[in-house]
Amino acid sequence: MIAASGLRWTLTLVFALTTAHGFWRAVMPATGRADRVDHALHTAMGLAMIAMVWPWGMDFAAGPQAVVFVAGALWFICAVPFRGGDGTRFTALPGALAQAVLMGAMAWMVTLMDSGGTGDGTGGGGAMQGMPGMDMSGGAGAATMTLTATGPKAAAGLLALASLGFALWWLTQAFDRARAVPATAAGPVPGGGEAALGPACHAAMALGMAAMFVLLL
Repeated sequence: MIAASGLRWTLTLVFALTTAHGFWRAVMPATGRADRVDHALHTAMGLAMIAMVWPWGMDFAAGPQAVVFVAGALWFICAVPFRGGDGTRFTALPGALAQAVLMGAMAWMVTLMDSGGTGDGTGGGGAMQGMPGMDMSGGAGAATMTLTATGPKAAAGLLALASLGFALWWLTQAFDRARAVPATAAGPVPGGGEAALGPACHAAMALGMAAMFVLLL
């Protein structure tokens, strides 16, 4: 999807860091069951995004990925009433909605990449040459494919704006939590640096996704 090698490696690094964080949190013994599912889904999303920026990523079947991400979107919404922790369950709803939107966006993106009949394991790049609604010449220079149909372009633009908004929101949370840690240094801080690291990783993932959607325009 990305032709510029510098941008490709930059996004790969961003997604690799968020994937590593998700995997680390998923396998930690102290992680609760609901949080473990959350982080497993974040790990899957990060791996899919890494694959998407490289040519070999187009060889993966889109169907199973779309199923995982649609299920992930439903999970984040349906699990809200059953979450414990600090505050009311309503405070968890905005974050759950943001996660659900990004999961749904991932399902849409992988389906879009496969809409020209790829994902059969025979080499996605060649099969995508005839994909309707896409310009495979990558006229923007940074991308190998861009959308040409009005509907998908509008959807990609809206998802880019939404992803950017989520990234800024999570980044604000990360800064707020980081500033709050020294104020409680006299006593134990639940989660320590993880209080800020979690939203920071969400922000990085959302920002990377926003860049991917912009490249499709």
